[in-house]
Amino acid sequence: MRKTHYITFRNFLHKPSSKPSTKPRPFNAYSFVPFSPLAMFDPTILTIGGIVLGIAIIERILERWGVIDLVDQFARVMRFILPVTFYSALIYFFATFMF
Repeated sequence: MRKTHYITFRNFLHKPSSKPSTKPRPFNAYSFVPFSPLAMFDPTILTIGGIVLGIAIIERILERWGVIDLVDQFARVMRFILPVTFYSALIYFFATFMF
């Protein structure tokens, strides 16, 4: 059987606490990623854009060299690839961008 320990109200109020009450120091955390234009420099987006830009430059060079048949083939392929690439990159950007 346990023995009951009696404590007076005065001793209860003036009893030092067993745990020191330490408050954690506040710190400020800032995140500028969603608002920064540097967040759009995603390597995947830049790679896709570089490939499309490279194909456009190759098409211009072939046009200056007078290889019109090959330029027409590039134009037919790019007519399909450019919109698909653009919308795929747009969906990827919004799927991975933190708002």
